[in-house]
Amino acid sequence: MRQLHYLPALGAAYGVEVLSFARLREMDGAGARTRPQRPDFHVLALVASGRGGHVADFETYQLRAGSVVWIRPGMVHRWSDVNGVDGPLILFRPGFLPDLGPTPAWDLSAPATWHLDQPLRPLALLAADHLRGEHDLAVRMPRLASPALLSHLLAALVLRVRPAEAATPTAGGGGRCHDVFLRYRAAVEEHFTEWHQVADYTRLTGYDRRTLTRATRAAAGVGAKEFLDQRTLLEAKRLLAHTDLPVGRCAQRLGFRDAANFTTFFQRGTGQSPSTWRTADARAARGQGEDTPCPRPPVCNTWSVPGAPIPSQG
Repeated sequence: MRQLHYLPALGAAYGVEVLSFARLREMDGAGARTRPQRPDFHVLALVASGRGGHVADFETYQLRAGSVVWIRPGMVHRWSDVNGVDGPLILFRPGFLPDLGPTPAWDLSAPATWHLDQPLRPLALLAADHLRGEHDLAVRMPRLASPALLSHLLAALVLRVRPAEAATPTAGGGGRCHDVFLRYRAAVEEHFTEWHQVADYTRLTGYDRRTLTRATRAAAGVGAKEFLDQRTLLEAKRLLAHTDLPVGRCAQRLGFRDAANFTTFFQRGTGQSPSTWRTADARAARGQGEDTPCPRPPVCNTWSVPGAPIPSQG
């Protein structure tokens, strides 16, 4: 599995880059995009036309006009079929997006793909095109570059494409519940390879188990323990599918006392032993081939909204 690091092209070191599916295909003649990769940055894509598919953390998603894809740092994904897809691809560093408040769009546990309603699609494409134009201008004429403007244009795009339910505040003390959940989620992300019991997180967060469970159920639809187990199970699948580590080493990486304890946990979550699951996953993925080096993103791209002005490249 390729570990992808954010390496901006020369002249594009602003924390964000805008390209397109067409440009991705042009750069990636060897088809590296179809094989598993794990970026340490965000990838936000909007399908303007065509049909295709991608896989993110073992979930398969169909793409069509209006699909939004958000690959968050640490996710394992591959563009399984984007040969007939076009639209903008935005890459940005963690922390580049301003704080927009709680929303499922950048929740680590949220789906990687959702679909925009028809009336919102042209507005989303215009927002992406505005960001593209400002980015291309910043690359061509650095003295006119404004990272703050790029950041706010990205925020405008995110607010336009985020799922509709994210814009609806939760009633009945939902704000406090969400704050509790965010604190718990951050603690889980930092410590899930060490701590497997909710009691460990009550001490760290200062909230009792009942409060954590209520907040997590309101935000994620599952209790605190199931949320923790799901995160551990996801990382276990990533290790089994995308590394050659023996099961015992995977168990150590995830903080289990021994392989037997890990096997019990994994079998309870999937119905299969780690070895059986790994074999089945490898059989399903067979034929993808070996990874090849990742091409460097371009400085500029040629995608634009039909009818919108294209900034000069000179």
